Amino acid sequence: MGTRLSPLVKPRKIKLSQLYSRIVAFDANNLLYQFLSLVRMPNGELLKDREGRVTSHLLGASLRISRLMAEYSIKPIMVFDGTPSELKLRTLEARRKEREKALIEWKKNIEQGRVAKAFSKAVVSATLTKDLANDAREMFRLMGIPVINAPEDAEAQASYMCMKEDVWAIASQDYDSLLYGAPRIVRYITISGKDFLPSKLRMKPLVPEIIELKSTLERLGISREQLIDVAILSGTDFNEGIPKIGPIKAYRLIKKYERIEKIPTRVLNKNIENLERVREIFMKPKVVTDYTITFSKPNFEELRRFLHSRSFSEEKIELIIDRLSLFYNSLEKLSLSKWL
Repeated sequence: MGTRLSPLVKPRKIKLSQLYSRIVAFDANNLLYQFLSLVRMPNGELLKDREGRVTSHLLGASLRISRLMAEYSIKPIMVFDGTPSELKLRTLEARRKEREKALIEWKKNIEQGRVAKAFSKAVVSATLTKDLANDAREMFRLMGIPVINAPEDAEAQASYMCMKEDVWAIASQDYDSLLYGAPRIVRYITISGKDFLPSKLRMKPLVPEIIELKSTLERLGISREQLIDVAILSGTDFNEGIPKIGPIKAYRLIKKYERIEKIPTRVLNKNIENLERVREIFMKPKVVTDYTITFSKPNFEELRRFLHSRSFSEEKIELIIDRLSLFYNSLEKLSLSKWL
């Protein structure tokens, strides 16, 4: 779910050409969840290889990322989540229960022959297991894409890299990166992508958009610390927030009282647990500082063997390899100074 800042943030629509040759840090878990949700059979079943291993996330990610690399020279870095903060465990448990419920409803709708309804429940039931994430790590490595494992939150790690100007932007659907201090977030980096709306049983087209932290704060007239307080009031992955206070009301309260401690108790009517700890998670997150970013031409034979072992068709394998060859051949002509 992430942070509920949508009503306060105004993304700017962009063209993929504006990302040409940029280094972009992808929230890998976020990316893989998208494909586990949408790359499915008509009845909602996941794609699997000959041995029954799930491949929906591998197929979707490899095709999209390789095309972005070949056609727009986008240089992706995959950042994976690490061990979650103990304050996030309650949120993760709630999400697990929601997925289990959706899975039960999917099976029930399949038995009743309600295929469209079943697909909507399957989308919500997507689960990224440790084995599925490790499979993706190996595939990205074989594709020559840098992989970084965050100590905790991938968005925190990616935000740190963006603030250090080692990457130009973060690719994620969530807004948490703004709280972590990322200068810019790019959403919906897709050439012809669509998103499924489970409640409406229909797809909607996705258009790339960018959100800039500086302009967002200037428009709202608050600091990053105050934006964090706004998020805490309305709820984050690390705290439940205050009942009946959404992001707009939270923003108005912070604009009026400046910080949570100054808001009268009669207004909040509830204490926020672990307030300082949640603030510290966003202001001083756990990150790796000694990472390296290296794009190296992959061993295509190893990559071909891996994709074949996951039951990719020969046509898809050659398409991915052709795209990567085009990207790495052009990369050899560029210097690192031109990447940012």
